Amino acid sequence: MDQLSRDIASILAAAAPLIFATMGALISERAGVINLSLDGTILMGAMAGFSVALAVGSVPLGFVTAALVGATFALILCFLSLTLGQSQTAVGFVLALLGTELSSFLGAPVVRVPGPSVPFMPIPFLSDLPIIGQILFRHDLLIYASLLLVPSTWWFLFHTRSGLTVRALGERPAAAFARGIAVTRWRYAACIVGGMFVGIAGAAYSLDLKQGWSYRHTFGIGWIALAIVIFGGWRPWRVAMGCYLFAALEILALRSQSTLRGVPTQVFQVAPFVLMILVLALVNLIASPGTTRRIAALPEPLRRPLAALVNHIAAAAPAALGKPFERP
Repeated sequence: MDQLSRDIASILAAAAPLIFATMGALISERAGVINLSLDGTILMGAMAGFSVALAVGSVPLGFVTAALVGATFALILCFLSLTLGQSQTAVGFVLALLGTELSSFLGAPVVRVPGPSVPFMPIPFLSDLPIIGQILFRHDLLIYASLLLVPSTWWFLFHTRSGLTVRALGERPAAAFARGIAVTRWRYAACIVGGMFVGIAGAAYSLDLKQGWSYRHTFGIGWIALAIVIFGGWRPWRVAMGCYLFAALEILALRSQSTLRGVPTQVFQVAPFVLMILVLALVNLIASPGTTRRIAALPEPLRRPLAALVNHIAAAAPAALGKPFERP
């Protein structure tokens, strides 16, 4: 049980940066803005956060810097796409490439340099509880924050007036405008807040999970985060489950690396990405129209539970996602 508890705790820790990135992307996409710059933003957040924390000796200031970097990338995306009318997809992709190359160039002086990190902070008394104490209460502040971020995002989106407004922007922006909501201004705000979370995700890697900075330190994580948001059907709890699944695959790869010594290490490095793609493909296959037609032809005892399962898995994207809004 101790080993299982340690593995679960490791999964929670490994998923923490992804939680921040996916919740940021989720808020942005619920407002109707596609932010494909995640990979570059995470890399820039990781580099800038570590560099500032190293220079001034302050981990909190490193996270603030990373959040500002994420907000800046989101602001550029909004200005070029929402104000100037350029393609959100094209702008986001260019920003992802820019962030990747710029982080490598600006971060060259701090490559492999030891630096500060988030301190370990077990919660007194609770961390001594059997099993649950080791799983939930022997982490640092960043991981505790990631555990709180998922229910907070769910509550914001589905139980607050502002969350209802954000969801309206992604579904029926014209109707929101008719009710007096400044659609573009709200989309700016949602995207910038989401960008801040994405920037924090970058610093979560360089100041906590993968301490330090190196060339393309988190390369590919941003694309996985975007895929997990789709896998989760733009729902906070399902998106979180996708993050924990990916983290579990990473932990499994590490465990296998120590037991299968004859297999090249590169196989274990890419295995979580490949397995996650296979899971996404399976989910899309289950939710496809062809699968729906086949289920409809089954006998009633089989059809009803399978149809309920497919309806639960299938989730449509926000209706106005990526579509420009023009005032009537």
